[in-house]
Amino acid sequence: MKYISTRDANRQPASFTDILLGGLAPDSGLYLPESYPQLNGAVLNEWRQLLAEEGYAALAAEVLKLFVDDIPTDDLEAIAQRAYTHPKFASEEIVPVTALGDGLFIGHLSEGPTAAFKDMAMQLLGELFEYELGRRDETLNILGATSGDTGSSAEYAMRGRTGIRVFMLTPAGRMTAFQQAQMFGLDDPNIFNIALDGVFDDCQDVVKATSNDAGFKKEFRIGAVNSINWARLMAQVIYYINCYLKVTSDNEQKVSFSVPTGNFGDICAGHIARSMGLPIDKLIVATNENDVLDEFFRTGNYRPRPAEETFKTSSPSMDISRASNFERFVFDLLDRDASRTAELFGPKLKEGGFQLSTEELRAARDEYGFTSGSSTHADRLATIASVKESYDYLVDPHTADGIKVARQVQKEEDIKTPIICLETALPVKFSETIVEAIGTEPAVPERFAGIMDAQRHVTDLPNDVAAVQDFIRRSIAQTDVKQHPRGA
Repeated sequence: MKYISTRDANRQPASFTDILLGGLAPDSGLYLPESYPQLNGAVLNEWRQLLAEEGYAALAAEVLKLFVDDIPTDDLEAIAQRAYTHPKFASEEIVPVTALGDGLFIGHLSEGPTAAFKDMAMQLLGELFEYELGRRDETLNILGATSGDTGSSAEYAMRGRTGIRVFMLTPAGRMTAFQQAQMFGLDDPNIFNIALDGVFDDCQDVVKATSNDAGFKKEFRIGAVNSINWARLMAQVIYYINCYLKVTSDNEQKVSFSVPTGNFGDICAGHIARSMGLPIDKLIVATNENDVLDEFFRTGNYRPRPAEETFKTSSPSMDISRASNFERFVFDLLDRDASRTAELFGPKLKEGGFQLSTEELRAARDEYGFTSGSSTHADRLATIASVKESYDYLVDPHTADGIKVARQVQKEEDIKTPIICLETALPVKFSETIVEAIGTEPAVPERFAGIMDAQRHVTDLPNDVAAVQDFIRRSIAQTDVKQHPRGA
């Protein structure tokens, strides 16, 4: 299994472990497999039994073996077993699936240590990073951006690991108090929180600019945990397969997925699973008021918004107007035309966006199964309240966006297949909106008791690439992570 960049017309292949540590391709493209491994009925039957008998980690190992050929299979199995354990994940199933009613299901992705779906990929990524760095006797300085949950998931997955530092950019004042407490309350010598004067897209731009600075990236061993890193998507493919196997009893059945998304990473993993042959009917893109992706799937017009037009909403993890992973899907949609992809996501994007043809939009919807919808603050409040009343289940605002759009599409497009709504986070992370919706505070899981009381550890910086790079340079000089004790 080799990997290629979405912008490399020469198709120069790379190995998994090389792209694992590198993140963004040298040409600023994103890595994808040269071709997607294909699933058949025999494999799905085998995995259905494996999941029932041995659990999520065993299934994860089998999926990893399809994508990774430069790590021994015994080591992959051990890595998966370390990543997906109970009680690190609150449920022994790791990702339970429950029926709400009316053809809707919830895929519970928030059982991990930070109560967000990002834990599903980050816990695996932490194990993969530490393993490969140990083999190479190297260090890695992870630079990431977060609109809410990626940061805490990455930091909890990487804290105390030998050879790893984490520098996480957050948009100042744009996260909930609980999200800030999760991140800024960590007091670990290898964790560095940076509050940037800007919005999430500004943070993401700084990460990309630094990743594109070849000299700085090489000298300071810069890596990525944002979903520009292929390993994140690979890990997310696993839970699509898990959810499908749990909702169906045979491989003739299809399901649909409704996915709250701003950066297109979570649902891009669904696109990959569907391309592998997993029997998925529809992939439902659910956005909030920052509806760039919904606009595209309705019109074919991809028009990212500037920071001043990016709304601050009550589902803040989706307050994104430039979807990084969207390039991967468009690459596939354009029959993997790297030159055209490079033009669209390079010059055209700088000019304000691009418009695909009617035929290409039709292919996105018909051939690839995408449909979409958007949700507002009023929609979120109404959905949280109605789900609690109808099904006695409390959802966070992002998951509410997904359920709202699922219901809308289910009715408008007469979808008959079960719709699995992928959970984004636990309600406790967004208590202000929950109180507004139902009048009471969400329950605080025992593992988060006292989290709001911890001292904060964060550095404020201007929205400036040079300032961030200087902070990274100085911090690296002051900390030694080569001998960093695990679990410190």
